[in-house]
Amino acid sequence: MKFKQSDEQNLRIERITPSHLVIGIDMAKDAHVAQATNFRGIVLSKRHLTFTNSKKGFERFGRWMNELQQKHRLNSIIIGMEPTGHYWFNLANWLVEQRLSVVLVNPVTTKRNKENRDNSPSKNDPKDALVIADVVSRGYYSEYTKQSHSFQRLRVIMSDRKFWVANCIRLQNRIIRWLDIRFPEYTSVFSDWTCKRSTATLYEFPVQQT
Repeated sequence: MKFKQSDEQNLRIERITPSHLVIGIDMAKDAHVAQATNFRGIVLSKRHLTFTNSKKGFERFGRWMNELQQKHRLNSIIIGMEPTGHYWFNLANWLVEQRLSVVLVNPVTTKRNKENRDNSPSKNDPKDALVIADVVSRGYYSEYTKQSHSFQRLRVIMSDRKFWVANCIRLQNRIIRWLDIRFPEYTSVFSDWTCKRSTATLYEFPVQQT
């Protein structure tokens, strides 16, 4: 049976119960910012937490969550974050190893919901963390599972391939532009300028003789 998108979102919303501590994290290169709410979006932390992108920082974040759980008597946690660059990999994988639920929020969704808190499109890290927590509580997230080492390597290979293909296309376009300026009649001789005879000709006669 196929579910509509609204049905899937409802299932994600129903998953978050009154016993959940909802965490939103704004990711950065060196330090992350976290805010905590309940399932209704009420802020539970007196102040946001800033912690470093390191194991020591992650452990500090873990203690902060445990203290909030005990204080508010919540027995479940869901942690939302934006997949910003590669900065979120270490934290997300560490949390999964601790058997905690990690979900990802689309940055576009966060941007569109910035005015929900204070009717202002202003940006700062604690506010962004709260917006992410709000987005999670309304079911706009996707599940994250730790990828195998082989799959991670495959992603790197695909990313590298995309980079070199883009560079190759850019270089080819520059050569075609140069040919159009210097040798406009070149294509009447070589329909495919990338063939071996054409590249050999360009190598021997890179500049038109005057």
